[in-house]
Amino acid sequence: MPDDPRPSLDEQIAIYQREYRHLDPQVERVVNALSRLDRRMNVAFGRQLATHGLSNAEWEVLKELVMAGEPYQLWPGTIAKRLGLTPAAMTHRIDRMVDAGLATRTRDDDNRVRVIIGLTDQGREKWLEVMREATTFEAELLQDLTTAERTHLGDLLIRLLDRVSRHLD
Repeated sequence: MPDDPRPSLDEQIAIYQREYRHLDPQVERVVNALSRLDRRMNVAFGRQLATHGLSNAEWEVLKELVMAGEPYQLWPGTIAKRLGLTPAAMTHRIDRMVDAGLATRTRDDDNRVRVIIGLTDQGREKWLEVMREATTFEAELLQDLTTAERTHLGDLLIRLLDRVSRHLD
């Protein structure tokens, strides 16, 4: 078995075409480039998060709390549903975040059985720190594209995202 580095995108498509001659190379090029880009961006972003003492999982919860707006609170079940997690997985994430001072867990005054997860000042500051770095990284990623190209690429990607989303519904 060879342990050579992964083939280039064009080499991969050529291999696929060799094995399956009905392949549309344009489609494969787009789909595989997006897949590779997604994986590499996740790795790079994961490394950035690690420098802030965060995991990807914790970052996802911070984002949900920030997107909720002030007072930055959500029920654990709401967060779990948005992230596609089980309640047990959500509990584990929240435990770590409460221990780290990034989130709070309090009883809902309207329903004492329910718990509310809140973003602490430390959690919001952590989110802001990561966002500052992320926006710099993202700007560097797109620096070779003109404003018009960025707009066009964004529009195309949203169309693809919408198409995939319709298949999942």
